[in-house]
Amino acid sequence: MDLMQVIDQIGREKGIEKSILIETVGAAILSASRKSLPLSQATLDLRVDFDGKSGQFMLYAVKKVVETPINPKVEISLEEALLINPNAQIGNEVKSPVPVPATSFGRIAAQTAKQVIIQRVREAERDSVYQTFKEKEGELVHGVVQRVIKGNAILNIGKAEAILPVREQLPREEFRVGDRVRAYILDVKKTSRGSQIVVSRTHPGFVKRLFELEVPEIYEGIVEVRAAAREAGERAKIAVVSKDSRVDPVGACVGYRGARVQAIVRELQGEKIDIIPWREDSSAFVRAALAPAEVQQVSVESETRTLRVVVADDQLSLAIGRRGQNARLAAKLVGWKVDIRSMSELQREAEAALSALMAGEPRPEAPPAVDEAAALEQLTGLPGVGEKLAARLVAAGYAGVAALAGVSSEALQEIEGIGPKSAEKILNAAREALGNATSGASPETPALEAAIPDGDAAAAGAER
Repeated sequence: MDLMQVIDQIGREKGIEKSILIETVGAAILSASRKSLPLSQATLDLRVDFDGKSGQFMLYAVKKVVETPINPKVEISLEEALLINPNAQIGNEVKSPVPVPATSFGRIAAQTAKQVIIQRVREAERDSVYQTFKEKEGELVHGVVQRVIKGNAILNIGKAEAILPVREQLPREEFRVGDRVRAYILDVKKTSRGSQIVVSRTHPGFVKRLFELEVPEIYEGIVEVRAAAREAGERAKIAVVSKDSRVDPVGACVGYRGARVQAIVRELQGEKIDIIPWREDSSAFVRAALAPAEVQQVSVESETRTLRVVVADDQLSLAIGRRGQNARLAAKLVGWKVDIRSMSELQREAEAALSALMAGEPRPEAPPAVDEAAALEQLTGLPGVGEKLAARLVAAGYAGVAALAGVSSEALQEIEGIGPKSAEKILNAAREALGNATSGASPETPALEAAIPDGDAAAAGAER
């Protein structure tokens, strides 16, 4: 088997481009030549060229054409250069062949060439793996659990290994060696040890890709998943739209007797999935997103990107959802802030405004749901929230448990004295308190505002 056949075979097995392997072999020949040639030749400016027609590597000594050579190892006079190349001119470089018989390579030179080839092939293989999986970011991958380290699952995904961190696993999910796993390629980074591939089973994109697998209409482009969001392990929401008026997007995703969506629910360990139709109009979209709660009216504030939603008194707890989940997912799905109020609360505000107007007092622009004293009393009742922290929360605009329950952990961490763990603890306590307060659908339940940053790539829907 000649050298080119070996290069072709390695390229196919390792997935490395032929040009990279040719360059690697050339570098190995150059390195070995410097160790095997006499000192007079080894110190020349040596280069290796590859002849594509003959498939041979040629070693050359390169010299620059000058009027008066000072260093004969790297410089040559014009007269001498013309003997090698009749078209040579001052400033050009000329190459003269350096014969190196294969038998002249000693043991050390051959070992050096071997090390160069091994190192370059490994580097090329790492680059090939990185490029391959970098292009697959946002796609599904199938893997087999190789080992589990402190809860993190290491998956064999073919030519590389991927890590499924604990934070990207579904709640109560456990893996054993040999388990087959489907995951979403979240991030691919290049490190000194090769490519680091991080996969996820909690990202909203995971749900979208699963629907592409289960629903032929999505794979064919007839139905499109416009937005998706999740609270992993509990509920997921997707908004779909059809490009064909004859195809019902929701029905296509549900499948006959729910077969398609149930297959995805099983993959997500029982996570509930709501499928709603996409609407271009934000007010119509939020009505669908808050289902099964029935919305009475919606007002749009474009400047602040806020949707003011009014529901019947007996629908308030349903619209907000358990621990504020329904409101948060609706806000993520629409990409706007969602302020939910009951009819009774709206009526009380109108009556207060009318009374103030009749008394000659200026109408307040935005009367708070609770006063500062009441807000401080609510917040200090939460575990881990003292008087000083409660005051900072109120100053930041979180006037009570309801306002606090709808924010994200990242937003809460912007307040002085609140770290990631404290934020999660406070949010869980606020949501639990709100869930207990709204379980009876009381008209006195304060409004909840779920704020989601504009342009969130993963939007979500509402809780049934």
